[in-house]
Amino acid sequence: MRIAEIAALVGVTTRAVRHYHHLGLLPEPARRANGYRDYSVRDAVLLARIRRLTELGLALDEVRDVIADDAGRELTEVLGELDADLARQEAEIRARRARLAGLMESPPSAEGPVSPALARLLGAAPVIDSPMGAKDRELLILFDTAGGSEQFYEALHPLAESAELHGLYRRLDELADAAPDDPRIAPLADALIAAIPDEVLAAIPTAPGQPVVTGFGEALLADFAPAQAEVARLVMEALVAQTRTGEGGSS
Repeated sequence: MRIAEIAALVGVTTRAVRHYHHLGLLPEPARRANGYRDYSVRDAVLLARIRRLTELGLALDEVRDVIADDAGRELTEVLGELDADLARQEAEIRARRARLAGLMESPPSAEGPVSPALARLLGAAPVIDSPMGAKDRELLILFDTAGGSEQFYEALHPLAESAELHGLYRRLDELADAAPDDPRIAPLADALIAAIPDEVLAAIPTAPGQPVVTGFGEALLADFAPAQAEVARLVMEALVAQTRTGEGGSS
């Protein structure tokens, strides 16, 4: 194959092929008597792998390291890995399209497109004029964007539809300017824990051995006023403790 042919086969430009030659990513092939490069199937496989790795976000020096690790492998093995990579891409694309279809079919929401399960939950919950209630909805939408669980949303319906939720949000709002040692904190945390349905605990994913507050949890607490953050911390600790107790009892 000539350079234009291998470039067209793999879906890159001839300029990209020459650039990869210059960087040493793609070895220069033997030349014909007329001086044209003569590319083989293995050259095409290597070029396709370079393209795939760059599309995955690897820098060219990282691509070079990966290719070096592949040196000496059989062509069938390299082809098999490329085929597996493509299969994973296809599966990811199908999953994204399925999620996109679900978003397009969801009822309109003021917060933008959400999954059907979350749309049902938000639609069932009464509109509450509460800053903490609004923050709760934002967190649910963030969770949904990250791939939220339909089981979790369904488990939240009894709480979302209860009149008790109004009072809990009001009590949280009242702590906006309170100190982190306010005496209302512990009773409110207890009330929130008691209001959470048992089904919600079963739907919360946990990782044994992890601290109660890490990563997202720390960012979440930092977004609250001090007294509200203390309530949230107590609730998070209790939920994790209850969930782990449940796991231990079922094993």
